Amino acid sequence: MYVPNGAWGITLLKEKLRNIKILRSLKTRIFLILLIVGLIPCIWMRHAILQNYEKRAVSVRTSDISTQLKILANHLITYHYLQDTSSEVINAEIDQLSSLYDGRVMIINGDLHVVKDTYGISENKTVISEEVVRCIKGESTSRYDKDNGYIEMTIPITETIVLGQDEPEKAENKEVVRGVMLVSASTDTIMATMVILNRNATIVEVIAIVGIFVISMLAAKCLIRPFEKITEALNEAQEGYTNDPISVTDYLETEHIGDAFNRVLGRMKLLDDSRQEFVSNVSHELKTPITSMKVLADSLITQDDVPVELYQEFMKDIADEIEREDKIITDLLSLVKMDRTAADLNIAQVDINMLVELIMKRLRPIAQKRDVELVYESVRPVTAAVDEVKLTLAISNLVENAIKYNKEHGWVKVTLDADHQFFTVEVADSGIGIPEESIEHIYERFYRVDKSRSREIGGTGLGLAITRNAIIMHRGSIKVVSEEEVGTTFTVKIPLTYIAV
Repeated sequence: MYVPNGAWGITLLKEKLRNIKILRSLKTRIFLILLIVGLIPCIWMRHAILQNYEKRAVSVRTSDISTQLKILANHLITYHYLQDTSSEVINAEIDQLSSLYDGRVMIINGDLHVVKDTYGISENKTVISEEVVRCIKGESTSRYDKDNGYIEMTIPITETIVLGQDEPEKAENKEVVRGVMLVSASTDTIMATMVILNRNATIVEVIAIVGIFVISMLAAKCLIRPFEKITEALNEAQEGYTNDPISVTDYLETEHIGDAFNRVLGRMKLLDDSRQEFVSNVSHELKTPITSMKVLADSLITQDDVPVELYQEFMKDIADEIEREDKIITDLLSLVKMDRTAADLNIAQVDINMLVELIMKRLRPIAQKRDVELVYESVRPVTAAVDEVKLTLAISNLVENAIKYNKEHGWVKVTLDADHQFFTVEVADSGIGIPEESIEHIYERFYRVDKSRSREIGGTGLGLAITRNAIIMHRGSIKVVSEEEVGTTFTVKIPLTYIAV
């Protein structure tokens, strides 16, 4: 894919900044944000104040000069200075005005001839410029040249004449432009004041920057402190120093993080307790058959002239214990496989009706042996995406348990149904039922409702744990309803289409 040079440069810059560890720190980012937010108004305010002062000073200087020039213009008309420049009073005023504003004053008559120049270099010359021409027409002009440090102004020299003196009732006054005053005034004093203000503003700005820097550091440290508390608490929990819940309520976000971690911590503790209990149960379950075999073997060893019948009986008991050990190990291996991720599922389209029929066919001899009637009802044809091996194991466990824990002349009914999204397998029996206080524990590993009967029929206490894991791996659910001495009903609900997460 082609990436423009500009975009490539921005992407490369972002990648480099991302690799700088300090810039990935929330504390650093908060500090930089506060620093920038503080500096921008400070710099802008300094610039605005200096600019506003300069604009105001130039305006005041221009207004002052304009007032002085208008007064001088009236004197020029009064003393007929445009016709005769010998008036010492007017010349003194012009020189004084030039010295006062450290500038240059030029008096130009109506023919655009310079009659007076305080610099003495343009007298009797003709001046033709846009500003002078516009001023002759009665329009004053003013221009501030910041680069060269002066204000240039043009003021018209006007004379008021009375028209219609012969008829007083029709007389009117008229302003007539007789000449122009062209003045250039220095702004050195304004610039000097600007330099002083700029220096003072720089000092104040540096102090403000240092203050903003310190405040930003302290604020960033205070704002990040709750997250540091969270980190400290997590490290303590990781090291095993404490199992107490984390509670940092400074911010809503830290409270949410603490609550989430407390839930995870609780779940981990539950899993740890479950793991320890599982190891203890496995040790007990595996040790019991071995202990029985050792007792039987020791009995044979310590006795002399053991009768063949007793020897055969003991060996048969040892074989039964070996078979029981084998069942426990087989179920444990199945359970380990079920504990793996759903990626281990071998999903394929399976005819569920045919699958349940094969399970019923395989278990029918066991039911006949225990005189239990096995009934299968299929409401409609069902095809679903499942792992055939794991689902077969789950349903087989349910049906086999229903047979084993049933009453004499009892029954087991398996019903298959489906809707547009799920299929359900219901396994109902007329068995001994499950006590209400035991229902929430039946999926725990090695848990047995009736331990004496479980030993008698060879149960390991792992079947329902295996069943539940297989169903959960299919994103399904399992529910149980039971009443003692009445029967139990397990309902399995599994999606027709498997969606991996």
